[in-house]
Amino acid sequence: MDQDLLPQLARIGISLPGKLLAQLDEMVLRRGLPSRSQMIAELIRHELADPDGGEAGGVLAGTITLIYRAESGRVRHALARVQSEFLPEVISSQHVFLEEDKSLEVLLVQGSAERLRGLCDRLRRVRAVQQLKLVTTRSLLPPLHAHGASEPEQPPVRRRASA
Repeated sequence: MDQDLLPQLARIGISLPGKLLAQLDEMVLRRGLPSRSQMIAELIRHELADPDGGEAGGVLAGTITLIYRAESGRVRHALARVQSEFLPEVISSQHVFLEEDKSLEVLLVQGSAERLRGLCDRLRRVRAVQQLKLVTTRSLLPPLHAHGASEPEQPPVRRRASA
């Protein structure tokens, strides 16, 4: 269907088992949302952005959150080595030390679902990784500068003539 012909807001009707409706209402209450519609829209967006479901192909943006034991520099080196193999997908990373010799690292990523799954699989293989979660969206980051690309041409600055 042509996206330009879709209304800004559309109404639909759905039928749910009573127990599922009660669970939906509980979620709406817990999150403080004004309506079921907002909760359902959020769930649909989440499913569409899921790299294992939703639309096939395309580019996703998101985060990978890692918790790992940081008892030696070898773990951080192994994680950095994996990230370097996915340079086009890894935009940035943030690392903090946690209690009990653990670390938390968050990677900002963008790429195809296949490449992001591959990155997650490789990171999981690092022995000290205890938890890993990929969260994605189909909303993308603005275009990034490519290596060696020239800067976009700026329009000429118009100056007013002196009186």
